[in-house]
Amino acid sequence: MKRIKHTILFPAAQRRISLQFSAGGCRLQRDMAIWGLFPLTPYETFVLVALVVLATLWRLRGSGRPSLNLPPGPPPLPLVGNLHLINIKRQDKSFMKLSEKYGPVFMVHLGFQKAVVVTGYQAVREALLSNADEFLDRPPIPIFTEIQHGHGVFFSSGELWKSTRRFTMSSLRDLGMGKKLIEGRIVEELHYLIELVKSFKGEPFKLRSFNTAPTNITFAMLFGDRFEYADPTFVTLLRLIDEVMILLGSPFLHLFNFYPFLGFFLRPHKMIVRKVEEVCVILRKHIQVCKETINANCLRSYTDALLFRQKEEENRGTSTFDDANVVASVLDLVMAGTETTATTLQWAVLLLTKHPEIQRKVQEEIESVLESGRLPTSEDRKHLPFSNAVIHEVQRFVTLLPHMPRCTAVDTHFRGYFIPKGTTVIPSLTSVLLDKTQWETPDQFNPNHFLDADGNFVKKEAFLPFSTGRRNCLGESLAKMELFLFFVGLFQRFSFRPPPGSTESDVDTVAVPGFTMRPRAQKICAVPCE
Repeated sequence: MKRIKHTILFPAAQRRISLQFSAGGCRLQRDMAIWGLFPLTPYETFVLVALVVLATLWRLRGSGRPSLNLPPGPPPLPLVGNLHLINIKRQDKSFMKLSEKYGPVFMVHLGFQKAVVVTGYQAVREALLSNADEFLDRPPIPIFTEIQHGHGVFFSSGELWKSTRRFTMSSLRDLGMGKKLIEGRIVEELHYLIELVKSFKGEPFKLRSFNTAPTNITFAMLFGDRFEYADPTFVTLLRLIDEVMILLGSPFLHLFNFYPFLGFFLRPHKMIVRKVEEVCVILRKHIQVCKETINANCLRSYTDALLFRQKEEENRGTSTFDDANVVASVLDLVMAGTETTATTLQWAVLLLTKHPEIQRKVQEEIESVLESGRLPTSEDRKHLPFSNAVIHEVQRFVTLLPHMPRCTAVDTHFRGYFIPKGTTVIPSLTSVLLDKTQWETPDQFNPNHFLDADGNFVKKEAFLPFSTGRRNCLGESLAKMELFLFFVGLFQRFSFRPPPGSTESDVDTVAVPGFTMRPRAQKICAVPCE
């Protein structure tokens, strides 16, 4: 289908607004000489509304064509699509509700965008494993397009993604991810974390204090060195990551992703881009240090490996790892690598504060295995089945990352439905981790989900917090090792309790949506174990 473009010129304000229509949807563009100095006049407001209505009519015109057996779903309304049926803050729960009526594979209209939602363990597993090549790409999510421009490990597609991910996986393995080499760094960082918790002397402290250790592990992997917790740059980095992750959960940010042409009216995406750029300023300084100190015979960090590959490509005349992709790849690992593990550790401490009987059982088991007071190693996991089960149940219960959209790389037939190339596909990880056919008490925090009748740890196929298939979390093995060592080390040394004047029932375990499902900001106390 050819594209049609309508352009309206506002000479008084020296600006132009154009709306472009195609089979894929509509896009609003504006060019301006003095944008922002002139508020919209009534005439301009009328024109803008008219353009949006025109876009809706264009979309509805296409909806009357043969569906080619597209997945079922609720009929869309003009302008909003199915957004009136969806809780913007908890889209995952709304998708689960809709699946009760429309089945495990259904279509929703998020504003002007069509998306296919896949729910339940069986359907999600089939999509991400059996149909891995078809559901391989990422859709152009507006906020991440503005930040990464198609570069990096997580939000790229096609050959760029394949090359970047393959290189990243290889480099992280060489650096010891999930092996003894990195285990030493984690245990060293555990010492610093224990000292930090001790420094509060039993007084209430912020739950976010646990972000320090996982962030340092990520930074050490990326640049070869850790930060002191009081380092101003480290404090700034932690603050910026936290602010960005909160803003990514803003309803207005979701509105921008659904209607990117309204971006000039909205603020959160602009704030996110500005704060991410502040993070990139810090990262570029460290990348420059790596450039000046790199030793080709001893690559000690992921950034060293990136820069070495970049130099090789320059000699060959290729450009996969240009400066933009280097910064974007490092940024991806900083933001995602710190947020997921750090937030899970916060949840673990908070949930065991809420459930003191489970905390006591964890500590009794740890004491029976680590009786000499030594710090844990990864080898202790098989001797600590209950602690291991609790860690897994924390990840299952909190459904940390509800979903990460995919995109069909080709025209696809899935479970009898036709899904055109380029369609957004949302595999709901929440629906897997709360699947009633896979978990006895899906809505309860219950470590017995991962234990047999004899108290032995049991792996569950439906445990997919890291997703699965070709786009699963590339830091999964590192995250598992960090969580186990930090969790056991902390509960070996401390008992966590609510602040004075409050009880376990006052501990708030209702998630706050951000990029991940985060615990609400609150304080706890840590009392040294006797």
